[in-house]
Amino acid sequence: MKRRIVMSMLTGATLLASTLLGAGPARAADVPAEFGTDWHDPVTAAPPVTEPGGRSCEVTVAQAQFRDFTPYRGTYTPPGDCGDRWSKVVLRLDGKVKGRQYDRLGYLHVGGVEIFRTSTPQPSPDGIEWSVEKDVTRYSDTFRGRQDVEMLIGNVVDDTYTGVLDVKVTLTFHQGRPDRKSAPDRVLTLDRGADGATTLTTPRNSERVVAEVYATGSGGGCEEYWYLTVPDPAPYSCKAGRGPYREVQISVDGRLAGIAAPFPTVWTGGWSNPFLWYVIPGPRAFDIKPITYDLTPFAGLLNDGRPHRVEVSVVGVPEGQTGWSTPVNVLVWQDDHCAHVPGKLTVHKAGDLAGSSSYTPGSQHRVDTEGTHRLTVAGYVDTSHGRVMTTVGRSLAHTSEHRWTDGETTDALAATWTDDESVTVDGHGPAHTTRTHRTYTMDGTTTLGAGDRLRTVLALGDRATAVETRDGRRTAWSRLDDSYTGDATYTANVPRDQRHAVGTTRERYRLYGSTGCYDRTLTTVQGVLTGDRRRC
Repeated sequence: MKRRIVMSMLTGATLLASTLLGAGPARAADVPAEFGTDWHDPVTAAPPVTEPGGRSCEVTVAQAQFRDFTPYRGTYTPPGDCGDRWSKVVLRLDGKVKGRQYDRLGYLHVGGVEIFRTSTPQPSPDGIEWSVEKDVTRYSDTFRGRQDVEMLIGNVVDDTYTGVLDVKVTLTFHQGRPDRKSAPDRVLTLDRGADGATTLTTPRNSERVVAEVYATGSGGGCEEYWYLTVPDPAPYSCKAGRGPYREVQISVDGRLAGIAAPFPTVWTGGWSNPFLWYVIPGPRAFDIKPITYDLTPFAGLLNDGRPHRVEVSVVGVPEGQTGWSTPVNVLVWQDDHCAHVPGKLTVHKAGDLAGSSSYTPGSQHRVDTEGTHRLTVAGYVDTSHGRVMTTVGRSLAHTSEHRWTDGETTDALAATWTDDESVTVDGHGPAHTTRTHRTYTMDGTTTLGAGDRLRTVLALGDRATAVETRDGRRTAWSRLDDSYTGDATYTANVPRDQRHAVGTTRERYRLYGSTGCYDRTLTTVQGVLTGDRRRC
């Protein structure tokens, strides 16, 4: 497919989604033969944020209409009637838009901390409304004081693209005792020097340090579709030197401190076919979860009271090319009984980044990509309750097969990413280990056929298994399986009312484990919600 068809024109991204409520499923007799000028409001199968009972207070953080790239700026004031300790804090965005508009990307900063990233749905001529929820309890430290607010969903409104993004964001505070695990003592951001370097200064009594990076490939260029890029010799419209392998790395004072596979987000104009996403977005399209890195092995080094250089980079992006956004928050848990927690990095084993992306010419061009990388770090801190050793291991792997024809009239990708992580903490009684196995999958084909009929068939998967053990015995476990399938066809290169689009989509979101079970399946036909099934 030609790049003029493929690009979805994102302009920046981020956000976390909940189940959206609307009318129930339609009867088969109510399903139109093709898409009309209106369709069901966006909905995801993911569970809503659970909220505790008791007293709660709501604060409006931002309310704006985004027409261009002018940020909304305001002031956040803590809730006066709910104290300064909360069992849960829930963010909610409510939005509406109508007319014609591309998918757009946005962020929300409170006190310089990025608490929210989102992308937007594409509207119908008659208009849509949507809502997104996110548990933001971990940013409670930021919410305890008066803060500057900045929000932006970069947009373009003109005679062609008429959709004004009208949004409101609130925080609901539930009064109660916070869970120490979910609410760190401090939330920090990186300082940027005159030379462009970013540094971090932690409290000297930090005993646990976790960085989170909201990494998104975006900006309207090829890094928006980084998973489809090819090495230089291949005749394809999006090239990236060594191909599609991407890895998000974080370093401390120039030493590799964490590695991760970025999630291959498909935005709501992706794969050349907005009709796939009008009602059910792909996994995480409204929910840009940050990548997390446990930097506790470096806590002893960081705790000297001096600024340390902390930097994030994305492996595989061609030199000098932009397109990735990587804002960083650092969550810190402190030792209340020590002014200084000393320690030392004891193990640092970084394997070679092994990978290849090979091009095979032919009537159907082909690029095969493989990549693997391993990192193990360990260190200790001497706390008021004794020495605590933390060991972090991470292993990444990526394989993909990209096939296309001349002119890109057929374009297909089958890809799998795995990101395995193990964190062992030894010092609070028996050793405690958390092992997480993440798998992301993408399998799709877009074909531009006779009469400029463009068809996309696509399957996406977001899966993760986590197991916690103490002294070798399992204490908790969970399994996530968020699967999306879609098949949509329309006439390209014609006005909207001549596209004669049809499409079916389905999402099944399953989350189960030692704390319970959630299972919901949504189906749509021609923009009509035809199925909403709950199991468990």
